[in-house]
Amino acid sequence: MPPGTASHFHAPLPDAADVVVIGGGIAGVTTALYLARDGLDVVLCEKGVIAGEQSSRNWGWVRAQGRDEAELPVMLTARQLWKSLAQELGEVLGLTTCGVSYLAADDGELARYEKWLPVARKYGLDSKVMGRDELATALPNSAGWAGALVTPSDMRAEPATAVPAIARLAMAEGVAIRENCAVRSLDVQGGRLVGVVTEHGPIRADRVLLAGGAWSGLFAGNAGLPLPQLSVRATVAATEPLPDFWFGAAADARFAFRRRADGGYTLAPGTEHDFWIGPAAFRNIRYYMPQLRRDLSQTRLQWLAPRGYPDAWGTPRGWSPDQATPFEAMRMLSPDPNPARLKKLQDDFAAAFPQIGRPKIRAAWAGMIDTMPDQVPVLDETTLPGFFIATGLSGHGFGIGPGVGHVMSRMLQAKDTGHDLTRFRFLRFQDGTPIRLGPAL
Repeated sequence: MPPGTASHFHAPLPDAADVVVIGGGIAGVTTALYLARDGLDVVLCEKGVIAGEQSSRNWGWVRAQGRDEAELPVMLTARQLWKSLAQELGEVLGLTTCGVSYLAADDGELARYEKWLPVARKYGLDSKVMGRDELATALPNSAGWAGALVTPSDMRAEPATAVPAIARLAMAEGVAIRENCAVRSLDVQGGRLVGVVTEHGPIRADRVLLAGGAWSGLFAGNAGLPLPQLSVRATVAATEPLPDFWFGAAADARFAFRRRADGGYTLAPGTEHDFWIGPAAFRNIRYYMPQLRRDLSQTRLQWLAPRGYPDAWGTPRGWSPDQATPFEAMRMLSPDPNPARLKKLQDDFAAAFPQIGRPKIRAAWAGMIDTMPDQVPVLDETTLPGFFIATGLSGHGFGIGPGVGHVMSRMLQAKDTGHDLTRFRFLRFQDGTPIRLGPAL
C-alpha cells in the first residue's frame, strides 16, 4: 500500500554533483544507487516522498512473462539485481519466487498465450502452458479457466517497503536524497546543460536524469523537449486475510491477484483503467491511435482531471525557474480509487472463487501509470546533451526497475549498457518510426 506523507530523507543540497536524479521512484532510486557504487557524487531530488506515487501503488509483480521482447534482456538483469538486493536488505523487500500466471477464459485466448512461448524459450525462461485439467489441479475450487500461461521463476515483492529500503541503502552509500524538493527546471546556459534549479536553490551538474513518472512529460515540455507521455488511473485493493488458495500472482481479463506477505491478496481490475482527457491528450492523439484502437474497451474516458494533475486543463505548461511549479502545488499524485471498479473486483473474485466468496477489502488506493504510445519506455539521452530520460514504464516499471537503474547508470557514464535499447529511443516519436505496440497479453 502507498506510504504516508512523512518525509525521511533530508540531505542538504550540495552546490554541485556529478549527476542529479529527478524523481524518487524505483527507476530514479536504483539509478542513483548504481551510480554511487561506481564512485559518482549523486543528488536525488523528490518533490514529495520516496515512492509516494506509482512505485508504491503497483501490484508488486516482478515478471518477465508477457513482456515486449526488447524489454526482456533488461528484465532478466533486473531479476538478478532484485536477488542481490534481497541478499543485502532481507525480508523488507518481500521478494518471493512465486510464479506469474495468465489465466485463459477459453481455448482461443490460451492459443494466443501459447504464441509467446518461442520468445520465452529464446531467452531461457521456464514459461509453459497449462491445460484445463492441470490448472484445475493447481487452482482448485475455482470457476474453471481453459488453462494458463505460467512462468514459475517470476517473482513478487512489496512495493511500499521495497523502494524506501533501497533508498536507505543508496543513502548509506553516499547518495544525497532530498524529499519535498522539486526540481523546477534545467539550468541551460549558452545551449549547454550546467545543472538544475530546485525550489531550494541551484545545483551544478553536467548530467541530469529525469525519472519523474507521470510528471515527466510536463517537465520535459517546459524544457522545450516534446515527450508524448500520458497517464491513466489504476485502482488497487488489499483484502483482509484469505485462505492461501494461490501462492503466486495471476490475472485474467477481469481481474488480477497476488498473495501478500500479510496474508491477504492484492486485487486489481486487470487491464481496465480510467483516463482523463486533457491538453496533452489532444496534442498527442495521433501517436496514441494504434493503442486506442486496440485497448479502448478497457478504458473509461473522463473529461475533467482533478485540479493540479499533470494533464489537468488548468495545470501550467510553462514557467520560469523563479516561479513555483505544478510539482510544488501537488507533492503527491494520489488519485481516489474508482468505487465502481472496487465493487466489480469483489463480484468478479466471488464468481471465480465461489467457495471463498466475496473478499473483504481492508484498504484501497489508486495510482497514475505513466504510459507511452507504444507501451514501452523512453530510456535515452535527449537532444540536449547531458539530459537523460527514463520514463513511460507503462505499468511494467516496478519489476524491471532495478534493470532500468542499471542501464541508466551505465548510460549516464557513457559506458556500454550491455543491451540493445533502440526500441526505447527518445526520438522515435519524431523521426517517423512506425509505432509498434507492446504485447497485449
